[in-house]
Amino acid sequence: MTYFEGPFQALAHRGFAHASAGTEGLENSLAAFGAAVDLGFRYVETDAHGTVDGVAVALHDESLDRTTDGTGLVAELPWSEVGEARIGGVEPVPLLEDVLGGWPELHVNIDVKHASGVGPVARAVERTASWDRVCVTSFDTARRRATLARLSRPVATSAGRNEIRAFLAGVRLRLTPVARQALRHADALQVPVREGRVTVVDDATVASAHALGKKVHVWTVNDPAEMEQLIDLGVDGLVTDRADLLKEVLVARGLWA
Repeated sequence: MTYFEGPFQALAHRGFAHASAGTEGLENSLAAFGAAVDLGFRYVETDAHGTVDGVAVALHDESLDRTTDGTGLVAELPWSEVGEARIGGVEPVPLLEDVLGGWPELHVNIDVKHASGVGPVARAVERTASWDRVCVTSFDTARRRATLARLSRPVATSAGRNEIRAFLAGVRLRLTPVARQALRHADALQVPVREGRVTVVDDATVASAHALGKKVHVWTVNDPAEMEQLIDLGVDGLVTDRADLLKEVLVARGLWA
């Protein structure tokens, strides 16, 4: 697997949907992914659902209501209807295959958001032969494993919520076998800095993950000062809505690929 290339992975969250790129309000659209690529990003993050007729689409929410001019749950609608919806009223909801196939060198972090996406996501990866440039993840470990089981080749993965909690317990209790067991099926730990009152990313968690050979990616970081702090802490990647600001930080530090 070659997904984790270079010293640092900079991931554009749902593409780059920002006024400076003319893509404000267009998250998870081909325009937003294109804006990230135009900025020089080699990694993007997206979410995926499946339509009722088994088509994988790049969309965060279960429904069309928030980000598009359409309505209804994606899992209950056919692609013919989802494909008519427009993100921000202007951009079509993209097929996951179009994201994977539109930029053959682009690395895509795919969060399988719903059970409806399991088979469709796997088929999209297979049809585009994207095994070496995708990372398949989900908060739900069983959903991620079900997706991986449908692939003909291994791909990079990151830990689910239960695995992360078990890993953190192992780190805090200094039980290395517990931490190792928790991440045995994952290549990366993709986490927020904190969850509620619990600090997730600190010296101990980063060092422990690295000792186990795992990458640490932190989401969703939009403040340059926090970006700097996390890079100093030794994380391997950042997920951001402000691709422009992250690029500036990485260029200044010699980490821009």
